[in-house]
Amino acid sequence: MENRTPAPCRDGLLLLPGIRLFYRAAPRDLSSLGQDGAGPFLRVDYCRSGQAVWQGGGKRLSLSPGDFLVCTPGASAAPALAFPTGAYRGLTLLYHRGQLDARPPELLRDTGVLRCLPPAGPEPLLLRGSPEGDGVFAGFYDQPEELRLARQRLSALELLLLLARREPCREASAPPCPLEQAEIIREIHDRLTRQMEQRLTIEALSREYLINPTTLKAAFKAVYGTSIAAHVRAHRMEEAARLLRSSDQSIAEIAQAVGYDSQSRFTAAFKACFGVLPKEYRRGG
Repeated sequence: MENRTPAPCRDGLLLLPGIRLFYRAAPRDLSSLGQDGAGPFLRVDYCRSGQAVWQGGGKRLSLSPGDFLVCTPGASAAPALAFPTGAYRGLTLLYHRGQLDARPPELLRDTGVLRCLPPAGPEPLLLRGSPEGDGVFAGFYDQPEELRLARQRLSALELLLLLARREPCREASAPPCPLEQAEIIREIHDRLTRQMEQRLTIEALSREYLINPTTLKAAFKAVYGTSIAAHVRAHRMEEAARLLRSSDQSIAEIAQAVGYDSQSRFTAAFKACFGVLPKEYRRGG
């Protein structure tokens, strides 16, 4: 199993006609991508670790781990990223719209997906980290060498499906979260998602991190694009689904592992999320 980020390549990796992949680490400058006169391009920048900031036209968008930025042809005039902390690892995917329209990937042919991609606009679109997005980008990392290219190709197409069926939230006009505050929010986020067996209240977190509860909730939404409760619930359900697929723990044990004291409450929450009961999900139903 390959556990490190692949080394950056100047010309990127051609996955399929019209789709090129670049692994990157700060401060490598890829601002010229999509500006070689052969566009228009759809460009996706994914933050795996660290922080990146896009700024232009008086707007500021901050990417935390798990977030990704979509630059449509109209927004790609200034796609450079800055790295306030100097620590960043991620990837950039470049989709050549003309080549894809002329020669659609076989898996997407006759699906209409390419017609449903985000239209050109003056500002990038920001998508916050989510279990669904995490699942797509996981395919670009830690893959066996013999399967790596196939997985990268599938993940690049899966990302197009995600963009086509989801409306990215435009957050360019939202007030930016101060960098110091964002660091605290990311620390709280990591704690909540790594210690899902615990039920930490907003009031307790506010006291511990010396931040007003209202400010905490607003800052969390500014950084992650959703409420604390919704974000943590999504992570709990994703972890529960993983445990149901990969472990022989009982449903009661899994419920406790993801922070539910009551198996019945966990079962109701799981069915509301996935549409099936945990035992049905485990059976593949």
